[in-house]
Amino acid sequence: MSAAAAPHSHAHEPHGDGIAGRLNWLRAGVLGANDGIVSVAAIVVGVAGATSEIAPILTAGTAGLVGGAISMALGEYVSVSSQRDSQRALIAKERQELAELPDQELQELAGLYEAKGLTPETAKQVATELTAHDALSAHLEAELGINEADVVSPWQAAGASALAFFIGAVLPMLAILLPPPEVRVPVTFAAVLLALAATGALSARIGGSPALRPTLRVVIGGAIALAATFLIGTLLGTSGVV
Repeated sequence: MSAAAAPHSHAHEPHGDGIAGRLNWLRAGVLGANDGIVSVAAIVVGVAGATSEIAPILTAGTAGLVGGAISMALGEYVSVSSQRDSQRALIAKERQELAELPDQELQELAGLYEAKGLTPETAKQVATELTAHDALSAHLEAELGINEADVVSPWQAAGASALAFFIGAVLPMLAILLPPPEVRVPVTFAAVLLALAATGALSARIGGSPALRPTLRVVIGGAIALAATFLIGTLLGTSGVV
């Protein structure tokens, strides 16, 4: 029976190769968008609390957008590079052991399947057949729980994170710059909280969890950040510091 006609596969289950890599950049993208929305919104709302002049708001928001996108990309690149290097080292080690100690590795694989509940005879047969088909993949999956096709890409994660941050940051920039001065802050609050609700729900969907709790967490957190920076900006503006 072909893989496409496998009897126990389901359309909504992630059976494809490279699923970890795709989930990685999706995760980075959602987190980047969320950070872009919150951090830039907090900056522009804080400045708007201190002054109604458009130039300082635009300058601060643009600086936050550019600096934040670069920071997100660098942070994601460093983090994912470390993960990728670790995965590659494990794969190289396993490949070397298979080349130098094939009999011991076959026994080890059979032992792993036996520990999962198979009889010694069945475990040995499964290990032998999987080794004949693709020894490296069999050992990586059974011993380390990784797939060679799922090695993450730092460039992919960094690019997704930076782009998502930029896209997320554009929303509060437009929300604070386009409306009349008297409604800038309320419009930005509303737009940001709606956007955060969307990213929270999307994040939950990617993770396969119920959407309500993570959505409430991100919306409440964003509301606190906006309120705090607006209050600080208002106090500084009143005191004449800015």
